[in-house]
Formats: sequence, structure tokens, C-alpha cells
Amino acid sequence: MIHIPVLETPRLRLRAQCLDDFPVYAAFLASPRARGMGGPFAEVAAWGQFCHDLASWHLFGHGALMIERRDTGECIGQVGINHGPLFPEQELGWLLYAGQEGQGFASEAAAALRDWAFVVRGLPTLVSYMAADNHASQAVAVRLGGVLDEQAVRSDPDDLVFRYPR
Repeated sequence: MIHIPVLETPRLRLRAQCLDDFPVYAAFLASPRARGMGGPFAEVAAWGQFCHDLASWHLFGHGALMIERRDTGECIGQVGINHGPLFPEQELGWLLYAGQEGQGFASEAAAALRDWAFVVRGLPTLVSYMAADNHASQAVAVRLGGVLDEQAVRSDPDDLVFRYPR
């Protein structure tokens, strides 16, 4: 059985997902906010992604963690390392639920998981795939030290790819 870590930052706790997280996650994926991920998605597709996020820990030794505020205990989004046939490379991804943007939560969560991946898992690099019009995620990628990699393989030819070297 694989150990799914709990990572803590000054403001956040990154933890394994639980069944109670699914309704808000599914609502996010059903909304227009999921366009940059290929959505909006029906509930059955959201369930498949939710299960993929958890199964990745068992298949690859990394996966997704829910982002929880330490001060309130509220789950505000997700950060993860995606892998598998839809991702040519190990991808650092994040999403925040409505009303949580602009407070540095995505950068804080993604930096913690990136550092864990490099130090604990020993990954040599990570990338983030994103839509060209997703300026907020591009800003997060730059804050994390990501550099645009125009030569990177991508599933969607229109995606931008930011690379984070170890």
C-alpha cells in the first residue's frame, strides 16, 4: 500500500482526497472554469478524473492532493502530479474553486508539491500544460520558476508548456 503524504505550508494542508470532496470537485469540472482542462465535464467524467487522481498514487507513486485552508479547514481546490497516457511528461497541475483565486494559494500549494516531487520522489523535471489564454496559471507557473518550453511534447498542440527543472 502506497503512502499518500500530507504536506503543510504556513496557510495550507495538502491531503489525500476523500469521498466528501467529490461534489465540489464535480461542480468545478461541470463549470466553465474547467475549459482549460478540456471541460466542462459531465459527472461521470468528473468521477473518472477523481478516481484517476487517487489511482495515480498507487500506479506512479504520486498523484493529486486536495488543498485545504489550515485556518478554516475548507477544501479550496486541488494540486497534483498527473501522469499516464494523457500526459507525455509528469505534469504539475492545480485548480482553485471559485472565490479562492488571487490569494497565492495555487502558488503555495504547487510549490510544496513540486518540492516534494523533487526531494522525496527524485523527479528530474516537471511540466505544466495550460491553455494559451489561461493567464492566471501562466503567472503561477512563472512564480514557480517555470520556463516556457516550446520543444516539449504535448497532447494538445495549442497548449503552452512550462518546465520546472530540479
